Amino acid sequence: MLDAKDFLGCGWAFPPTFRKENEDQDCYAQLAVGREDIEQSLQILLSTSLGERVMLPQYGCNLSDYQFESMSNTLIGFITDLVSNAILYYEARIKVDKITVSQSDSWDAIQGFLRINIDYTIRATNSRYNYVYDFYIREGSADAINAMIAIR
Repeated sequence: MLDAKDFLGCGWAFPPTFRKENEDQDCYAQLAVGREDIEQSLQILLSTSLGERVMLPQYGCNLSDYQFESMSNTLIGFITDLVSNAILYYEARIKVDKITVSQSDSWDAIQGFLRINIDYTIRATNSRYNYVYDFYIREGSADAINAMIAIR
């Protein structure tokens, strides 16, 4: 019987990790298989800026360019489209069913926190899953720090 590796492949785990079981064995790179490999690939895709990869400059999402933008429905729609296109072109193992970009409450809005929820189907197995990517629009900015101080 075929296992997940035969259907979906395997790749280096992210972050790259090397293991050595005992002194008699050589070191080996830890691998990610199946759904774990897909979710690590999504993590890399969403956190990579365009142009960051020299040999594949169009790979990535460029979410960091919008870190200091004002929160609006336009920005949320734009981020949804950006994520959808990046997955369409660079993660062929899945079909995106739905992408939801949201803030769960007013505290998230003050902090500039967006939750990107991706519902997807693995094409080879027709299995449905979801992946959540937390994106901080104002991470480390003075506005976010002042807002936290004012609320406390």
